[in-house]
Amino acid sequence: MSIFIKDELTQLCGRDLSAASGTEIYHALLELIRRQSEKRAAAVTGRKLYYISAEFLIGKLLSNNLINLGLYDEVRSVLSEAGHSLGEIEEIEPEPSLGNGGLGRLAACFLDSLATLNLPGDGIGLRYHCGLFHQDFKNGLQNETPDLWLEPHSAAQATDTVFPVSLAGTTYSARLYTIPVTGYEGRTNTLNLFDLDTVDTAVIEDGISFDKTDIARNLTLFLYPDDSDDNGRLLRIYQQYFMVSAGAQLILKECEERGSNYHDLADYAAIQINDTHPSMVIPELIRLLEEKGIDFEEAVQIVTDTCAYTNHTILAEALEKWPIAFLEKVVPQLVPVIRKLDALARTRTEDPSTAIIDGQDLVHMAHMDIHFSHSTNGVAALHTEILKESELKNFYTLYPEKFNNKTNGITFRRWLMKCNPSLTKEIEELIGPGFRKDAAELEKLLAFTENEEVLTRLGEIKRQNKEALAQWLKQKQGISLQTNAMFSIQSKRLHEYKRQQLNLLFLIHQYLEIKAGHKPSTALVSIFGAKAAPAYVIAKDIIHSLLTLSEVISNDPDVSPWMQLVFVENYNVTAAERMIPACDLSEQISLASKEASGTGNMKFMLNGALTLGTMDGANVEISQAVGAENIYIFGQSSDQVIHRYAKGDYCAKDWYESDPNLKRAIDFLTGEEMLKYGHKEHLERLKNELIHKDWFQTLPDFNAYVVRKQQAMADYACNPSDWTRRALINIAKAGFFSSDRTIEEYNRDIWHLGE
Repeated sequence: MSIFIKDELTQLCGRDLSAASGTEIYHALLELIRRQSEKRAAAVTGRKLYYISAEFLIGKLLSNNLINLGLYDEVRSVLSEAGHSLGEIEEIEPEPSLGNGGLGRLAACFLDSLATLNLPGDGIGLRYHCGLFHQDFKNGLQNETPDLWLEPHSAAQATDTVFPVSLAGTTYSARLYTIPVTGYEGRTNTLNLFDLDTVDTAVIEDGISFDKTDIARNLTLFLYPDDSDDNGRLLRIYQQYFMVSAGAQLILKECEERGSNYHDLADYAAIQINDTHPSMVIPELIRLLEEKGIDFEEAVQIVTDTCAYTNHTILAEALEKWPIAFLEKVVPQLVPVIRKLDALARTRTEDPSTAIIDGQDLVHMAHMDIHFSHSTNGVAALHTEILKESELKNFYTLYPEKFNNKTNGITFRRWLMKCNPSLTKEIEELIGPGFRKDAAELEKLLAFTENEEVLTRLGEIKRQNKEALAQWLKQKQGISLQTNAMFSIQSKRLHEYKRQQLNLLFLIHQYLEIKAGHKPSTALVSIFGAKAAPAYVIAKDIIHSLLTLSEVISNDPDVSPWMQLVFVENYNVTAAERMIPACDLSEQISLASKEASGTGNMKFMLNGALTLGTMDGANVEISQAVGAENIYIFGQSSDQVIHRYAKGDYCAKDWYESDPNLKRAIDFLTGEEMLKYGHKEHLERLKNELIHKDWFQTLPDFNAYVVRKQQAMADYACNPSDWTRRALINIAKAGFFSSDRTIEEYNRDIWHLGE
């Protein structure tokens, strides 16, 4: 194989490898992967999945594809012999800017697992030119600039397939781009992305602002364009319909080519609606089927039998609702279908809360999804129970047979083999390679929890990963990390319900305790990675407060030996691959009942971090898997939180005034130390938010969080071997959280692919 690879790469480069540039080798590897991927493409028989999602946070693909194709070691060896480092070649690849957070990362993991399990399943999304945005920090504030990742040799290849899409009376041409999705020792599927040829990054003005009305040039510029004004909200509808209309036409075209007469569409296609962004695929498919001569009632049944819906949130504001007037402006052809669906839904129940169009003429996308799909699933056991018993109880009463749980998972190929090769090698030497395909085999590691030699080696691997992260951050941001400290990491989207502000208050408390002469049991390096939506003011204030506190700490000689606060710029998959293997304590501290699942918690667990978290999302199942002694749980239960919301009697100011430590920490936000480095407006606004609103109940969980985090620090410092033993138990119990398992469950219960 090595000789073949050497000859192939030499031919593709057009010169001897030793004389080729890194860019030439990178382009040659892309072509090699494309050729090898094509060999694993397989014909589809029976039902095929179409996974429609606004996000696919696929990360860099080069090494992941080489691993899945079984070429990684050979390519690395061939390049090394020619004087090149595969790691350096990997750095040339831009990260595809096609997602933001857990929703998109989950979609990417699912595509990987589908191909690995040899199941026919393709993704459908948009080819964003800038994705969300590129984040950097200036004057302690988040700064947003375009993330221009597309280049001529992009993994997303243009095709000649074009579909017409009517938007506000104008017909646009949606061009199909394809990215091969390789499975680990499995088939090759496809990520289908649609774009307009007329999109033009030149319309971007200062930062990431642009004319939101120039649809021909801005339609796929940015993921989640700012929706703080009507033009931004309309643009989101333009994007969503463009995606689902082109996607629906692709689905019908492929199914017809395989023999479908449309009446039997559900025998050829399974469509998974990933959150509410693709919801318009339901009325669009009905409209297209009616155009093909199928009457409305039958079209509704066909679409219901074909479509399934995944709910990803308990937050009411995240369940999209669009004014009917907006839809009449952008997609007038859909409005008659939506009105007929609303009328049909009203014949099934007299409960007005389940209407698709409410009394304020808002179209509830999730309601349409539930009424007119055959499956609605949550993404963690707790999440699904809350949907059934609280948030969607009216729908569960109406359609109990539709509701089911599919706890999220992650792909071990990227989140272990790719980002932590040293740990992967150690695991393989201990239990063999079977875990690469069957994550349940990680349980075999439990045989080594009392083996001091193994624990010592695992401790050394963690130390090396910390050093690697430190070296990367030094190169990337000029930051020197204290590597002989506990690494606590909170990396996820910046949102109040995820409660980075709770971590902030702890760090202030810790700072003040050290200043008072109370030295902690260990030095603590607190690392954050997060982007705040450009219009999310309080989220950006939290970032500013953390960056300001970082300055306070680093400039205080009494505190800096014991504390370090680091915020990683432009958090993405590449950064996560560096941070996760180095983590000791995984911060999963969302307000109980608010995080649907989380998948970062699974990645940290797999890489030997212990979790500090609330009983929220998949933390519940992680706790059950590893045992209470191997996780740090704190805070209110979901029942307590839901009850507090129901009573409506939570008053943050009462907590602030009755707890001296809490008041001290909050007041510090606008104290002289913070004002020396920070902006008064941002610091005061966050302080007022915490005292007078605190919608996600940071203050009631503060003391419990402080106690558990300090306990974790003491455990880490006092008994390193026992800490590593418990970390090994977490690794061993991570197998359940494989996306392979999740996909097997989806296929068994919902999709029935290939049948």
